[in-house]
Amino acid sequence: MGGARTTSTPLPGIGVRYDLTTREQRRLSVVAHRDGSRTLSAYRGDDPDACALSVHLTGQEAEALAGTLKPAHHSPSLLSTTELGLVAERIELSSVSYWNGRLLGETRMRTETGVSIVAVLRRAAAIPSPGPGFRLGGGDTLIVIGTREGADAAAAILGRV
Repeated sequence: MGGARTTSTPLPGIGVRYDLTTREQRRLSVVAHRDGSRTLSAYRGDDPDACALSVHLTGQEAEALAGTLKPAHHSPSLLSTTELGLVAERIELSSVSYWNGRLLGETRMRTETGVSIVAVLRRAAAIPSPGPGFRLGGGDTLIVIGTREGADAAAAILGRV
């Protein structure tokens, strides 16, 4: 009993194409465009190179479709932040940011915005729950959780040059 096989292919200037071959040998692909939109394509069973359906989705439509494929209630241990009025966001720290090389505690992020920085992604590593002594670096991606207003304020603070 074989499972689904997936591959990804970078499409320079466009995005990334993800291909899925199902257990029944049906082919599906999704092109994740750089602008956040998606193109979903399904291929004919009798000719896997012939496209039977192609649908272009906005980023919002793609999120809605993904939500129906794996709804939040699918994993009871997963916290759904939107139901609580919270957002979880990735904020990238620019190499020219004022905060590049400074300590996380110096940002006064929680005091100023109410958001929590739950992790920092740096190169291929994730640093969970960074403390105030954590030194920020250009290219870091900070994972924040808080209100929409707080996340926007955090992005503005971290964007300071």
